[in-house]
Amino acid sequence: MDKYFEGKRILVTGGCQGIGRGLVLELWRLGANVVTVSNNAENLNKLKEEYPSIEIVYVDLRNWNKTREVIDALGVFDGLVNNAGIAIIEPFLECKKESLNETLDVNVNAVINVSQVVAKKMIENKRKGSIVNISSQASKAALKDHVAYCASKGALDALTRVMALELGPFGIRINTVNPTVIMTEMGRKVWAEPSKSKEMLSKIPLGRFGEVKEVVNAVLFLLCDSASLISGVQLPIDGGFLAT
Repeated sequence: MDKYFEGKRILVTGGCQGIGRGLVLELWRLGANVVTVSNNAENLNKLKEEYPSIEIVYVDLRNWNKTREVIDALGVFDGLVNNAGIAIIEPFLECKKESLNETLDVNVNAVINVSQVVAKKMIENKRKGSIVNISSQASKAALKDHVAYCASKGALDALTRVMALELGPFGIRINTVNPTVIMTEMGRKVWAEPSKSKEMLSKIPLGRFGEVKEVVNAVLFLLCDSASLISGVQLPIDGGFLAT
């Protein structure tokens, strides 16, 4: 796997914090030429200061036309990770149209938009690439007060299957990873209170939440040729949550 990434160009959306940052840094360590896009200028600049050879690009993925322009200008990639996502916490009876639209814009529409541009260039340049979409266990199991988020991740899984069907003939593989709660910096803050984490942990047979590296390792596997016959799948990284 290490040698596979040497000299490969990989695009990661939302790559300056959490799982995305962990993935960007590991790809960089493995020799990939990494480009990451985000709408968080502060975090992008901080990443660039620490790792000058990582290419950063500012863009708001909710802006369809601007995003296409920016991604098209970046050239050809060997791999893409659609990591950028948002979660607006509202119960079903209180979910607002604006919340649903924004969630779908980032978690679904942006994936279609970015992937279209990247995949077309892969096809034009005869690159047999790999695209990994970061989904969630929320696509498979209901989470209270996460109606917009669950709906968007369910749509993302369905989108992935269609992408795999239509892009497979060009040698492009598409998969998702579906993590449980992951202990990013934000995750540790949100789930630190035992009264909040107890119920979720009780549903995970392995009895713990995930670490960033555990998601990163799965994504790296799906990006590289070791997964050359894997396409259209949803890979849970959930400690057995979906098995119960």
